[in-house]
Amino acid sequence: MHPRSALYSLGLLAAAAFINAAPVKVARQSDVPKVVVAHHIVGLTSAFTVGDWASDIKLAQASGIDGFALNIGNDGFTNTQAQNAFQAAEQLNSNFKLFFSFDMSSFPCQTADDGARIRDLTLQFASRPNQLQVDGKAFVSTFAGEACKFGQADAPSGWRSQFTQHPETTGKVHFVPSFFVDPATFNTFSGVMDGDFNFNSGWPLALSAAQAPQLLPGVDLNNVNAGGVQTLQKFIGAFDTDDQHISQLANVQGSAKTYMAAVAPWFFTHFGADTFNKNFVFDGDEHLWVTRWENLIANRDKVSLVEIVTWNDFGESHYIGPKHGQLPPGSEKWVDGFDHQGFLDLTNFFATQFKTGQAPPITKDRLVMWARPHPKNATPNDLVGAPKDFQLFQDKLWAVVLASADGQLTLATSDTTSQTFDVKAGVNKLSLDLTPGGFMHGTLTRNGQTVIDLKPADYKFDPNPPAFNYNVLVASASSQ
Repeated sequence: MHPRSALYSLGLLAAAAFINAAPVKVARQSDVPKVVVAHHIVGLTSAFTVGDWASDIKLAQASGIDGFALNIGNDGFTNTQAQNAFQAAEQLNSNFKLFFSFDMSSFPCQTADDGARIRDLTLQFASRPNQLQVDGKAFVSTFAGEACKFGQADAPSGWRSQFTQHPETTGKVHFVPSFFVDPATFNTFSGVMDGDFNFNSGWPLALSAAQAPQLLPGVDLNNVNAGGVQTLQKFIGAFDTDDQHISQLANVQGSAKTYMAAVAPWFFTHFGADTFNKNFVFDGDEHLWVTRWENLIANRDKVSLVEIVTWNDFGESHYIGPKHGQLPPGSEKWVDGFDHQGFLDLTNFFATQFKTGQAPPITKDRLVMWARPHPKNATPNDLVGAPKDFQLFQDKLWAVVLASADGQLTLATSDTTSQTFDVKAGVNKLSLDLTPGGFMHGTLTRNGQTVIDLKPADYKFDPNPPAFNYNVLVASASSQ
């Protein structure tokens, strides 16, 4: 889990400027094949065995994911778990790729000596057979690092002298960091940035409850009509921030111009001031997971890599993998019972289309549904309080059908609330208002026959919850 609070406001300010971005100057991309990776928080794997890593790798690879960005921090078990991950990948002999994403909110980076730890870890694994290589160099990324001076006058000088151009690592790394800075300053990182990872691009950060009246004029977030949906879709999953980053990356002298975009399914975190002091949401409605993928596919010529954010960040509710490993203390209150692997079930289809440019054939129907556990305006006795920007959410059941042929989908949220939709072969995005005290139920039929009947037994839209929980339960089923 990332200590994101300090970066949150900066991301919002930067995102707001992207809405009216200038025409894009497309950067020259390095020789990078289309790759999809998932951000894996190693800080939550202290007890993992090689077998645990192998389990995650096999599941990810079966879902169209080509590798893990190993988000590592300054933990005592970092070396052990990195070794376990690489050993598992090698034993599977499946060409699954790994690379480090250094969590620079964890590693010290203010003295020249601090750079040695980053270099040593990089070089220790750079020549391993499953290390992701670009242009013959080890691919390396970060979470943050824009304030790391490594004993120099500024961050660009620090990264140059102690990492990208240090005698031990010069010519050996392809560095694609996620620096939380104004992209207009990218040009100061010449000799540092071989590319850019836009970590926050998976969410519509520009949307907030305070800005909604200006950004969404006439839209009632408690009753969104067709016009409101069109207005929201200008933000949900949009490519605006990507265009801004790509344009500014083109100004970095000597850069390979590798651009890595993010895709994320959800965001909710609810830690009080006595722990991580993070309590906010990003808007994940309007089928964010699928809409973002569709926009990345439409702009695939501008993007080298896509990083899924994340595989296992349970504390911020944007995990797509199984609940495997440890949870940040306290997050079990909104994670336990809220499986997200339905998002993973959709990943192979969209990841394959991003990589190849062609939608793969749908040979089996797939229905995925997700919903929050209580009305957004619920008032539980929760000492942490309501999360910032919860007002953005809609009380809806969201559904996606990957259909092998035309059919009909009936969604129901109570015994008296249902709607039947025509479904076309391909991708279908549908929704229905949730009913307090109700459920989520989806039935796909074709030629009068039931193809899928999905009703998670452990879900209830509770109007009187014991605490705030803006996470989602994701249910998934396929045809036989």
